[in-house]
Amino acid sequence: MTLVEEQKIITKTSIWTLFLNGFLAVIKIIAGVVGHSPAMISDSVNSLSDVLTNLSVMIFGRFSRKEKDASHPYGHEKFDSMVSVFVGVFIIITAFEIGKGAVTMLYDYFVNGVQIVEPGIIALIVAISTIIIKEVMYRLTKIGAKKASSQALKAIAMDNRSDELASLGAVIGIGGAILGFVYMEPIASLVICLFIARVGLKIIKDGFEQVVDQAACEETLDLIKAVVAENKNILRIDDLKTRMFGMKLYVDIEIAVQASLSLSDAHKISHQLHDEIEKRLPNVKHCMVHVNPFTESKGA
Repeated sequence: MTLVEEQKIITKTSIWTLFLNGFLAVIKIIAGVVGHSPAMISDSVNSLSDVLTNLSVMIFGRFSRKEKDASHPYGHEKFDSMVSVFVGVFIIITAFEIGKGAVTMLYDYFVNGVQIVEPGIIALIVAISTIIIKEVMYRLTKIGAKKASSQALKAIAMDNRSDELASLGAVIGIGGAILGFVYMEPIASLVICLFIARVGLKIIKDGFEQVVDQAACEETLDLIKAVVAENKNILRIDDLKTRMFGMKLYVDIEIAVQASLSLSDAHKISHQLHDEIEKRLPNVKHCMVHVNPFTESKGA
């Protein structure tokens, strides 16, 4: 898939998720006010923050899929990972605000005797509907992230899943409050904010790992070694280095072949390995193969 095609997927996915999050924010505000539900109003703030993150992904998604140039010979994909870090930070801020509101409400209720108004059924209906909509958004955004190899879209997908947790907390809290346990609403919000913060931290961790050129996972390294082992002309691997570049992968590998082979034959073997690695690992952005003459000194 070309960078232009990836950019189109990122833009298209960001646009429809932006509109859906905007729609959910408006509906939640209305349901929160009409249904007297602080949890639903807090959840609407969460949706408004999602609109901002969608805009960021859409804007920086265009930068991340620009063709390489003289100033950026390796491309611009790291913009994608940087945006995912931004999304993670926003999720943690949102979780903090939800948790702070819940703690304040519980303190006022148990210490100051401030009564919590029983929420209306409309708040419960909107909360349940939000879970269904967010699950659909999660699955579709995850598909888009995989097609476009976009860490930012993957972060948005995980954000949608964390929003489901927030809405689940709202359902539990609002449902409990309707049954007479009015303190259930802030307690549920407090518990769910911890789950949301955990998702945000994971997104930040994944984004930083890709920005600092972390090596590929063991499963990927094993697959590369298996590809090498299939070529009987390659006698051993002298060195293997990988690094993540956004969600793309760079592979640098040194192989040993018979010293008696001609330069042309050695080049042919290296080219075969290069093509096979890029074929078997679609997320490989570039593979560099260096050929060494086989010597016993390096061992098997």
